[in-house]
Amino acid sequence: MRLGINLGYWGAGMDGDNLAVAQEADRLGYDVCWAAEAYGSDAPTVLAWVAAKTKRIDVGSAIMQIPARQPAMTAMTAATLDSLTGGRFRLGLGVSGPQVSEGWYGVKFDKPLARTREYVEIVRKAMTRERLSYDGEHWTLPLPGGPGKPIKLTVHPEREHIPLYIAAIGPKNLEQTGEIADGALLIFPSAAHLEETALRHIRAGREKAGLTMDGFDVCPTVPLALGDDVDALADVFRPYTALYVGGMGSRKQNFYNQLAQRMGYEKEAAEIQDKYLSGDKAGAAAAVPQSLIDQTSLLGPVERIAERMTAYAEAGVTTLTLAPAGFTLDERLAALRAGVEAAERAGLA
Repeated sequence: MRLGINLGYWGAGMDGDNLAVAQEADRLGYDVCWAAEAYGSDAPTVLAWVAAKTKRIDVGSAIMQIPARQPAMTAMTAATLDSLTGGRFRLGLGVSGPQVSEGWYGVKFDKPLARTREYVEIVRKAMTRERLSYDGEHWTLPLPGGPGKPIKLTVHPEREHIPLYIAAIGPKNLEQTGEIADGALLIFPSAAHLEETALRHIRAGREKAGLTMDGFDVCPTVPLALGDDVDALADVFRPYTALYVGGMGSRKQNFYNQLAQRMGYEKEAAEIQDKYLSGDKAGAAAAVPQSLIDQTSLLGPVERIAERMTAYAEAGVTTLTLAPAGFTLDERLAALRAGVEAAERAGLA
């Protein structure tokens, strides 16, 4: 099982620290450094900056949002980053959610599975450097009846095949991801529930495409906090968990809330959402079960983290992406080093 890191969003007040974390991860031998985007910092700019300041670690988008860019633009960006980094780029895509898609980008959040499939097909076709034409439900290239003509990408990416990941939570999206992608970006992963909540759906998609799980990258992100008091460490992630389970999306369409329910937290997920959407964010955080945070994070001393890493590896994770937590840079770097030490103790590195 390989290790990665996730820097999250740029512009959250820790930008200088994030670069130092990425550079230390590069030195320690981490496999990939991911960056996110929502409606603040964009991922490609951050990844270009990190890649320029590191030597060997891969850089990946987790995620570039599908409603933010035309698919040909995404292919251009991926090819450019792969060329500039000497083949160190990984393309992670996701549909985002209805609030961001429609409120920020003005793109209707409808038929997300069909949109994702077409988007991936166009991106892959563009990056082969064939002349680009496509006739789908959501995109038609070139536009009919106009001056447009099929043209091809002029940039030569470093590799013929850039690894393509999809952020997936729901069963149908997970199945499609197994069918059309090289990896899945997962959030709030529980080793105990990974088979039922994710892997069986991914495997079904692989089988539909006539493929096995060999070479498919199961890549969840887990927060990591180093210390002896597990309960106190869990409290650090209460606002984060409450935000996603309670406030991401609408009451009817919150993928993270639905995931918590599938993990057995139906009543708790409903309470967290009720409190969050009513404006009681502190109450929502207090309602998050300690066990939910503990199951989906790496908390405690190195020995306990090593045990949990082993559980993830045995569950089928191939790249475990860590989000090292801390109130200072030194604490975050210590958590980063603890991740490597724990993996070595578990015989995973």
